Amino acid sequence: MDRPAFDVQEAGKVTTPGHNATINFTRLTTLARETVAATQARLPAAVRAPAAEVPVHLAAVPGDDLLNEGFEPDILGLFTGPAHGDERGADNLLPPQIFLYLDNLWDFADGDVAVFRKEVRLTYLHELGHYLGWDEDDLVARGLD
Repeated sequence: MDRPAFDVQEAGKVTTPGHNATINFTRLTTLARETVAATQARLPAAVRAPAAEVPVHLAAVPGDDLLNEGFEPDILGLFTGPAHGDERGADNLLPPQIFLYLDNLWDFADGDVAVFRKEVRLTYLHELGHYLGWDEDDLVARGLD
């Protein structure tokens, strides 16, 4: 099986506001990588191949470029680039990519590792669905929610 391509963009320690749960960003990265790989392994074969084509970037939080475009600072994930089957063009110069924002996912999980893994899985599937041209109902219909 192909291993997902990962790019880790930032590092540090993450402390959930109002909680004592501090975790090293390296540990969050490991948990996210394991979770995405396990999620990909459980995908139907017809979905697994296109999923393996999309690199997954792991960052602590979205960069200033995204915030300047109007994205909320607590966004959990993002898909960019053309959808599967669409060609890159003048309005779509970047390749398809999935971004997961681990500090935000950790905060959303309220410092709970099991919840973090669940949210990484759901966010990855949500962003993968964008790549495949699906909405949330399509994910549910395919048992990928």
